[in-house]
Amino acid sequence: MMRNGRLRLEGVLLTAALALSACAVGRPRDDAGAANPRPENYKSDILAMLHVYLRDPTQIRDAAASEPKLLLVGQRNRYVVCLRLNAKKSDGEYAGTKQYLAVFSGGRLDQMVEAKPEDCAGAEYRPFPEAETLSR
Repeated sequence: MMRNGRLRLEGVLLTAALALSACAVGRPRDDAGAANPRPENYKSDILAMLHVYLRDPTQIRDAAASEPKLLLVGQRNRYVVCLRLNAKKSDGEYAGTKQYLAVFSGGRLDQMVEAKPEDCAGAEYRPFPEAETLSR
C-alpha cells in the first residue's frame, strides 16, 4: 500500500514538472529590461551602419525611420527600428525605395537587414533627414 502511494505521488510530481516545463518551451524570451534597454542613440548608430551597409551612402532620398519598438527576432524580443529609404546602386542609379530593419541588442545596433513586409507593416515613419546628408 505504501509503495502504491509513493508511486502515485511521484507520478503526480512528474506530471506537474512536465506541465510546468511545457509552459516555457517554445516561448520567446522577454528580453526587455536591463539586459535589453531601449536604444538611446539609435539614429547615430543607424547613420554609422549606413556607411558600411550601403555601397554609396551619399544622396539618399526619402529617408524615414520609426521609433524603436519590440519585435520578435528569432526567439528573442529585440528593439528594432524600421527604415525606409531610396539609395543608389553601384551604377549610380537609384534602387527605388526599400525597407530595412535595424536590430538592436543590449541597446546597441547589432545588424541591419532588408525588412519583410510584415516586420514594418504598422510602422509610423518620421522623416530622417540626417540620412540624406551622409558623405563618404
